[in-house]
Amino acid sequence: MLYRGTIYLLGMLVNFFGVALLIRATLGAGFWTALFAGLSDTFGFTVGFWYAIAQFVFIFANAALMKQPPEIRAIVPLVLESLILDFWLEIVFGSLNLSTAPFAVQVLFMITGVTLSAVGVAIYILPQLPRAPVDQLFLAISGRFNISLRLSQTLIASTTSTSAFFIGGPVGLGTMAGVLFVGPIIQFMYTRFYPIYYLLHPNYQARYELAEASE
Repeated sequence: MLYRGTIYLLGMLVNFFGVALLIRATLGAGFWTALFAGLSDTFGFTVGFWYAIAQFVFIFANAALMKQPPEIRAIVPLVLESLILDFWLEIVFGSLNLSTAPFAVQVLFMITGVTLSAVGVAIYILPQLPRAPVDQLFLAISGRFNISLRLSQTLIASTTSTSAFFIGGPVGLGTMAGVLFVGPIIQFMYTRFYPIYYLLHPNYQARYELAEASE
């Protein structure tokens, strides 16, 4: 469990490090983050606070869509991700402002942010521990309306980005990059991390040593 928990937490840290870089690039945040940043600018409180509020609502929305009891375990990633997001955004990068930086620097931060946020998700889903409600929402909509995951993600991304735009969230080039590239990067990295994750898993090592000893 320690191994799985470590990988789980590492994925969250990498993911939200990338999210924070993407926001600070000032070229537009990811579609969810753009919405939460817009709510933060409009109504106050931190981005992590609005992230937590939305995630809590999604616990019950997902349950209604899937016609299942609310997954209370989802509160664990909800709290962890909200705290990690505020840690990177408010503490580590709190004084970083690239709004007047050269465009090439902004693009570099944007590309790095999009890439790391996707890599973080690919790591975080490996242990198959409780996922954040926002991640389950794609699955819930796909299953409820019998549509593909890609279409479900596109519909949510379009709706969220539009909402973020109207409340003044940081919608821009980074938002579009997230919509277009995060999914493929997650898929690409997950297929490569998966065998490494299980190769290094303590249970795999124990079985390998037992097999070696029996020969």
